[in-house]
Amino acid sequence: MQPLPLFQVDAFTDEPFAGNPAAVVILDAPRPDAWLQSLAAENNLSETAYLLREDDAWRLRWFTPRVEVDLCGHATLAAAHVLATEGVRAKGPAYHAAGPRQAGTDRDAFSFRTRSGELAAVVRSDRWIELDFPAAMPVAEPVPPELLTALGGDGGIDTVWSGVVGHFRLIEVASPEIVSELAPDFAAVAAADERSPLVTAQGGPDDFVSRFFAPRVGIDEDPVTGSAHCVLAPYWSERLGRTELVGYQASARGGTVRTRVAGERVFLSGQAVTVMRGQLCESLS
Repeated sequence: MQPLPLFQVDAFTDEPFAGNPAAVVILDAPRPDAWLQSLAAENNLSETAYLLREDDAWRLRWFTPRVEVDLCGHATLAAAHVLATEGVRAKGPAYHAAGPRQAGTDRDAFSFRTRSGELAAVVRSDRWIELDFPAAMPVAEPVPPELLTALGGDGGIDTVWSGVVGHFRLIEVASPEIVSELAPDFAAVAAADERSPLVTAQGGPDDFVSRFFAPRVGIDEDPVTGSAHCVLAPYWSERLGRTELVGYQASARGGTVRTRVAGERVFLSGQAVTVMRGQLCESLS
């Protein structure tokens, strides 16, 4: 068996050591879930993406160091970037690399089959990658007081609006400064709520800012979260009256996500940089 290729990619950034890192592994055959989870734990990044050829599309799965997740934006962006830059075409053999090349020179388009349905990515000649994802609008719901304390200390934080959708608990606060200055107690965040807090405010360097904390699934703070922008984009689009917005995730690494809302879909655009290329040892393949 040939060694499996493995890449580490910084997503939602145009420079290395920023944005959100993800591992991407191109499989030549299905692997047991326990094997996939163990490798994700070994990589110890917020997500490891696994790609497997299925006819004219790719099966795509995402694993944190602890669990498989239903949707991940930055690892999908990283996967599309790898397929484009490594010369893996949308049609053809299960894997072949023609060698590194400039992303998007042929306006590559890729289809992904996932736990969240069929997803698509287009890699443009300007190196921006656009993802076609489902939109998710939160429904109003108060925040548990314990979570506000875990996020903001003894005084908690004041909310402008709060709601839930899926595993996200969206919390709007009054200013970008409140978002950037949060210093959560991660153990308390995990204990306070079964959902993961997504804190946001209007303004900042772009239209809105956010931070996302998910200690319950092994990610204290996710640097730049594509799936969170499936919630943020329709939320802010409704409030600001525009379908095209730019969000900045104000983590220590930071990253920019362009968003465009179209009905029940949201298009997320970002850039990516490969920081490592390697392969798994033959004994693991």
